[in-house]
Amino acid sequence: MQLFNSPARYGLIAQCLHWAAVALVVLAWTLGMLGDEFPEGTSRALALYVHTTAGLLVIALTVLRLLWRLADPSPRAERTEFGEWLFADWIGLGAKLAHFALYVLLLAVPVAGIILQFARGDNLSIFGLVEVASPWVRDKSFAEGVKEVHELLAHSLLAVAGLHAAAALVHHWVFGDRTLVRMLPGSKP
Repeated sequence: MQLFNSPARYGLIAQCLHWAAVALVVLAWTLGMLGDEFPEGTSRALALYVHTTAGLLVIALTVLRLLWRLADPSPRAERTEFGEWLFADWIGLGAKLAHFALYVLLLAVPVAGIILQFARGDNLSIFGLVEVASPWVRDKSFAEGVKEVHELLAHSLLAVAGLHAAAALVHHWVFGDRTLVRMLPGSKP
């Protein structure tokens, strides 16, 4: 298995960063949606801790992914006759805008979560190693507004990620190219 990207496919490092981010986003979103369903006390506190930790890891992975993209550029987009005829140049622009939106949302959602934690007057635990004290006093109305923004951004991230996944499936099943396969670990070049 190749570690670095090639002109034909993504390397193992890019694949691991991609799929780890997917898993963390799904975990954080799920816990965010179900957090109030946990009984108050230890279970709910643990769910919030895992949710917050996943968000912090998303920030770290996203920064690492962006740096990795600079060091090891992505393979060129797959070309197909059908795709060229039907979509011409705007499909490439759409893909670039979608990737840009994904990266912005991958950073904005957890940053909004950090602001929410502080707006509630709570400390931010960084991987259980360090506690960062809230720079603000508790402000319930501000926290409610930030919570709405955090949720809206999280839903937007899932929607854009869903479109991203759907586009990969269209490439695979309709266009018949290797856009999806080249991001799957263990697939043949």
